[in-house]
Amino acid sequence: MATYGKIKAFLYRTVAAFVDNEKGMVLFLKLEKTSVGGIKMTRQQFREWVNKSIRILDGATGTELQKLGMPLGACPEKWVYDNPDAIKRIQREYIESGSDIIYTCTLGGNGLRLKEFGIDDVVGINRKLAQTSKEAAAGKALVAGDIAPTGQLMEPFGLYRFEEIVNIYKEQVKGLLAGGVDLFVIETMMDIQEARAALLAVKESCSLPVIVTMTFEKGGHTINGTDPLTALVTLQSMGADAVGCNCSTGPKEMLEIIKKLEPYAKVPLVAKPNAGIPKLVDGRTEFDMDADEFASYTQDFVDAGISMLGGCCGTTPEFIRKISRITTGQNSQKSGNMNEALMLSSSRQTVLIDRSLPVCVVGQIHPAERKELQEELKEGSMELVTEYAMEQVDEGALVLNVNAKAEDMDEVKGLTDMVSALTGVVQVPLCLDSSSPEALESALRIYPGRALVNSISCERMKLEKILPIAAKYGAAFILLPVDDDGVTGTAEEKIQRIQKVYHEAEKYGYTKSDFIVGDLITSIASDQSAWLETLKVFRWSYDVFCANTIIGLSDISYGLPERGRLNAAFLAMAVSQGLSAALLNPKSDILMHIKRASDALSGKDRNNHHYIETYAGSKKVN
Repeated sequence: MATYGKIKAFLYRTVAAFVDNEKGMVLFLKLEKTSVGGIKMTRQQFREWVNKSIRILDGATGTELQKLGMPLGACPEKWVYDNPDAIKRIQREYIESGSDIIYTCTLGGNGLRLKEFGIDDVVGINRKLAQTSKEAAAGKALVAGDIAPTGQLMEPFGLYRFEEIVNIYKEQVKGLLAGGVDLFVIETMMDIQEARAALLAVKESCSLPVIVTMTFEKGGHTINGTDPLTALVTLQSMGADAVGCNCSTGPKEMLEIIKKLEPYAKVPLVAKPNAGIPKLVDGRTEFDMDADEFASYTQDFVDAGISMLGGCCGTTPEFIRKISRITTGQNSQKSGNMNEALMLSSSRQTVLIDRSLPVCVVGQIHPAERKELQEELKEGSMELVTEYAMEQVDEGALVLNVNAKAEDMDEVKGLTDMVSALTGVVQVPLCLDSSSPEALESALRIYPGRALVNSISCERMKLEKILPIAAKYGAAFILLPVDDDGVTGTAEEKIQRIQKVYHEAEKYGYTKSDFIVGDLITSIASDQSAWLETLKVFRWSYDVFCANTIIGLSDISYGLPERGRLNAAFLAMAVSQGLSAALLNPKSDILMHIKRASDALSGKDRNNHHYIETYAGSKKVN
């Protein structure tokens, strides 16, 4: 008997080259022209259209093509290119069955996949296949340009650099745009970094809507270890217009994923499950679920908050017809109780920062403060960087603040190399600490998650250069009430600056859950009362502005002896005013003791869970 792994590998080589598609009636919408030419749906119109009712996607394509004569092992794109009537017949059946969007037959249409079959004209074949689907749709459905994995690994595990993969996808996108697609779907993705590369390729080529669906293993992670929530946080923040999952599992397992994502989803959720579990029978792939059983999960998906539903491997027009009948007249049942925490992600972990949660510890890697680290970085070594990072994570850091600014250092290369090294060894999200637009863009581009940018303020350069870069890559940011005249001011003046930055950030789609308010503190050695204004700002942020807050502790004690005691006392005071996160050294016992005790006393540590877990059984008295 074939193992599940062998079945899946066989599936990916044959059937999974088509994990199908969606259809959409848009005649009632007011449409506008795009730069691509013709009449297209804008991203906003797409959201409105999806919110009006459950939108039905199509089902499997590969198995349907095989029924019409496509031989096993053939290049699906080339076979459909030579036999366009076959795909037209299939797609018209899906539209008649209720599909609102159909996918172009280009799942393997990127340059690396086509090269395996000796095909070089990537633009030409994608253009033709998109045109063929447009003819099949005949204005009755939307046509999504289908993009999927290249089949190759990126650095550090493979030979291809991130930018090479972006450019490979851009070539495919160019052909699909020339063929007139209405939107894009990036599907069956197993590597979050490759999904990011494809999403960037589309976003940098046009302004059409983009759907992204990942493929998760039975244990709830992608092959590369990304969980569904982390994928959602990363992709929706980067500008995906709908996010979800397809392939690999049946509806029962996929339903549980959608339920877990719903409280955190800011975009419509998508599901395209297989018709159960695949089996190899006499050399052919078969599935254990018929259309009635498959459709029996439809209402559960609707109740769970799904907005777009279709079928993947093993499904047929009959499957789509049955789910379409059930969803007719219904719209998404999304609860609206969205979690408003600030969400950060790496490639394998999500961290929530919120006023109601324990204070998030942000560790720091700063070469300017460590001479030995500077020397290693100048030599191109990342040994100490990774060592310091792992030590801080082991001591409780949930985020790492990374700075590459030091004398005689190339900050662009330094920050990018540090991010590349750290994402391979630690799972926690990173905070990128730089005022250089070039360094931030370079680092954010390769960062395989949602980073935090430190920082954006009222300074003109920050608003004009840093804010657009952060928005492009979906980064959250620390908001500092600083302007070009300096850092000082009363709480009222700082609040005005905070509101100014917020209004500018709103223009890029940011909400209060996408940034965290901070402040730069003057040492009490030079001003013994300035820190009181900071606490007033934090209390206003908590009570009135409803935003999270963060503080760097070390500045308040600069120039004084026994700095740790002052830092610890100030940390406790800040927590009492609603502090959400702190940049501190997690290896400092006094700071971590005060943090845990303050969390317990403020009620952030619910039922004193973390406090008891840490200290139960401890005989040490401090």
